[in-house]
Amino acid sequence: MGQVTYDDFEKVEIHIGKIIKVEEFPKAKKPAYKLWIDFGDLGIKKSSAQITKLYKQEELINRLILAVTNFPPRQVANFISEVLVLGVVLDGGEVVLIQPDRDVAVGKRIL
Repeated sequence: MGQVTYDDFEKVEIHIGKIIKVEEFPKAKKPAYKLWIDFGDLGIKKSSAQITKLYKQEELINRLILAVTNFPPRQVANFISEVLVLGVVLDGGEVVLIQPDRDVAVGKRIL
């Protein structure tokens, strides 16, 4: 991978969101959840996330996450994923969500 400039980085909009709804996603090729995420003034956006190995549905509700909010929507099976939830992929393929270490307002942009 090559270097990116700060101007390149500024084009990527990463915002704080709060997961408000989670559903199983049996039609996904790999185990995943359907997430509905509140981004404050940006509205509620949907995402598909392959985070089933480390997270139960009920523990995701009200969790703050980081997501890229300006990628084009992507169809995953019969679901439109509008944002990309950010996580760290471990050696075994598990995904650990990235989240702020303090309670912050939803919708805030990361810089």
